[in-house]
Amino acid sequence: MGHESLVYSRLMATAEGDRFDRHVFACSIAAAVVDGLPLTDGLGLTSEDLAALFTRHFPRSSGLIRQAGLMTAPDQPEEPDLRRLMLDHRSRGTIEEAWLAHIIARRSQGANHLWQDMGLSNRGEISTLLDRHFHTLAAKNTGNMKWKKFFYRQLCHRADVTLCTSPNCEVCDDFTNCFGDELPVLAVAGFPRT
Repeated sequence: MGHESLVYSRLMATAEGDRFDRHVFACSIAAAVVDGLPLTDGLGLTSEDLAALFTRHFPRSSGLIRQAGLMTAPDQPEEPDLRRLMLDHRSRGTIEEAWLAHIIARRSQGANHLWQDMGLSNRGEISTLLDRHFHTLAAKNTGNMKWKKFFYRQLCHRADVTLCTSPNCEVCDDFTNCFGDELPVLAVAGFPRT
């Protein structure tokens, strides 16, 4: 069993509250631990928010916070905009949705698909999460676009930008699947991958 699985199992053994939300939080925490990041840095949460999350969902695992460290890295340029996008589409107005907005914005900075960067099992889990907690945003993804690409498209629409690339395309293993029919348009626009 890998380190990520051990962290996840430990968290879920002491979890309280909604099972799906606990699963998402446990996966994201485990992914941050495996990345070797302090939890505040890996999740984009303040130490106060992290402590509140643990108190609410993992009350008997608070020792993990001390082990993982608390040092928040500065936001990436798009992070505040991604957080605002998520927060503008909250379904229930719960504190969990505020925490998820921070976690999604931070984990979106990773090089893989969002579900992978969040430590989830498959894309369906991130779709369920978004439909559940950010329903009006998820409902806009009528073309089943990859989530990171979709988020960045939404940010571009907000900023009235015509052509927008998603983050980390240069290292994406799924570039063709993500952009598919758009490849000829991107090539004409001078995008470096063909």
